[in-house]
This record gives sequence, structure tokens and C-alpha cells, in this order.
Amino acid sequence: MGRKFDSMLFQNLKTHYMNKKKLSILIGMKLAIVAIYFLTASAFAENGNQYDKPSQLCFPFPQRIHTIAVPLEYEFAGQVFCLRRHDLRERFDRELMAFTYLHSTTLLSIKRANRDFPIIERVLRENNVPEDFKYLAVIESHLNPRAVSPMRAVGVWQILEATARELGLTVNDEIDERLHLELSTAAAARFLRQSYEIYGCWLTAAASYNAGRRRISEALADQRQNNILDVFVNDETSRYVFRLMAIKEIMSNPAKYGIYLHREDFYHTVRTREIEVRTSISNWADWAIAHGSTYAQLRYFNPWIRRGKVLHNPRGRTFIIQLPYEEDLNFDPAKIHIHNEMWLAPSERRQ
Repeated sequence: MGRKFDSMLFQNLKTHYMNKKKLSILIGMKLAIVAIYFLTASAFAENGNQYDKPSQLCFPFPQRIHTIAVPLEYEFAGQVFCLRRHDLRERFDRELMAFTYLHSTTLLSIKRANRDFPIIERVLRENNVPEDFKYLAVIESHLNPRAVSPMRAVGVWQILEATARELGLTVNDEIDERLHLELSTAAAARFLRQSYEIYGCWLTAAASYNAGRRRISEALADQRQNNILDVFVNDETSRYVFRLMAIKEIMSNPAKYGIYLHREDFYHTVRTREIEVRTSISNWADWAIAHGSTYAQLRYFNPWIRRGKVLHNPRGRTFIIQLPYEEDLNFDPAKIHIHNEMWLAPSERRQ
């Protein structure tokens, strides 16, 4: 009985102590809030702030959000599109607003573009596709090399497996060339060029990349139109062509839309050496170590190698493996090359 009484007394004292501790914390928090309130109010009064009622106080320096000016016309892939019509203006405005205020995604896209656009632009030129289509890769994946959609479209260009094979890419358990930037860009360029030869309009070719040629052709025929901007299609495809123009506009001059990047914000160039492989590989990790690298670096610079540890190559096909130079692995601002000076804050651009 005595032990039970002692235990009960201990619990009561413990509960009393905890309640007093909680009460002290709550009182302290309330006092801190009151102090911040009066300090902020005082700062506002000293600065002659327009707010004269405590209920109107929000933040000392509120974020300023502005609407975006919409151009009357816009050029894409050498074609000028009039945006005076109310619905076209509204659709363009929506995408400009989305990309401007989707801060982290737009910033990442620009930083990745500094690495990927030199390759993408060259491949598009080689396939007689306008360079503006580099922005299609941005709206497809934000240039994330390992992007996978809910429909299992893969890579920077978000290509479905069946489509990849039709375009000449290899997809199996060991390699997936949809994740090879140069080869997937060439495949996407072939599709776009073929679509342009069918429709005679690059923007319609872009819409077919999103919805497929059959759907676009049927919509054009059913609605008796020859301009994709005059056709009623699903919301995704309807937005797609305006997203393409909007991201071009913003990435052509990010500072115009309040997006400022400095030279040291970009990823530096990591040089790689090319190694030809014409045989099977029994273990990629061992192979990477034997060539002075690691499996992690092998996969980073060659994302088209799938998670299997081996490569069966019975036909002796030549694969080009990229491995980094060790001296380039650590970040070095001196090794940053800016592909487009307009991506820099105005104060850092070359005059």
C-alpha cells in the first residue's frame, strides 16, 4: 500500500511539473509573438508604411507579384502566330504565368539547358529541324534525363517504348536508348520532321508529338481546319503548343521575368573520355573500376545503361561509354561555360 501511495504521489508531482513546464512554454511563446508584433508595428511606423491598422499588418517586405504582358504575335520555328484573338491571348497568358511563377522548375530547366542545349541544338540542325524544338524537351521533362511519366514515357524527350523502337532506338533489359541524349534527340527530330512533311506547320508537328499524328489528323479533318490553333483538342494538347512558345519566351531572357542567375549558379562542365565497347560486359561495376571510375559515375554519365550488371553483346555492336576525368569531378566555377549569355543576370552579361 505504501509503495502504491508513493507511486501515485510521484505521478501527481510529475504531472504537476509537466503542466507547469507546458504552461511556461506557452506563456513564453505568447510573449515572443507579442514582442514581434510590436517590433514590426514600430518598424512600419518608423518607415511611414501605408498600413495604419494592426489587422492590416502582414510581412515587413511582402512579395510583389505582377501579371505578365502578352505579345500581340509570337514567332516559333520561323512562323509568326497572331495572338490578338481573345482565346489565343488567354492561353498564352496562362502558360507565361505558370512558368514565371513555377520558380524552382524553371530555374532547374535553365541550369540543365546550359549542359544539354549544345548537344540538342547540334542534333536538331543535323536533322533539319528548327532549333526552337529544343524547348520541346524542356516542356516534356524539364531536361531531367531520368524522367518517367505515368504512361511510362522515358527520358528527356519522353518517348514511349513502342515509339522508340519504331524510331530505331534499342530498348531492352540491359540498355534503353531513350535515356541517351544524343540518340533520343535524333529520334525525336526524325518524328518531328516527318510530321512537318505531313502538316506543313511546325506548331502542328509539335502537337502531334504530344497527341499522336492520328488524333491530330482526325481533329483537323473533322473540324475542317488546317491550323492547330483553330482546332478544339484535349486540354493537354491545347496547352502544349502554348507551353512551347511560353518557355521559349522566358528562357530567351529570364531576367525580363524576374529570374536572375549568376555564373556560379550553373553547373560546371565535366569533361569525359570516350571508351568504345564491342564485347559483352560481365560486370559493369568491375569494368568501371578497371577504367579508373565507379559504377555510380558510369551510370550518371551513361543513364541509358539499365540497372542490370551485365551487357550481352552477341553481335559485337559498338557502344560509346562516357567516363569523367577525375580532376573535373569537384565543382570549380572557373570551369563554368555559359551557353547563352542571356541566361545571366544583366550585370554579368558581356557588353
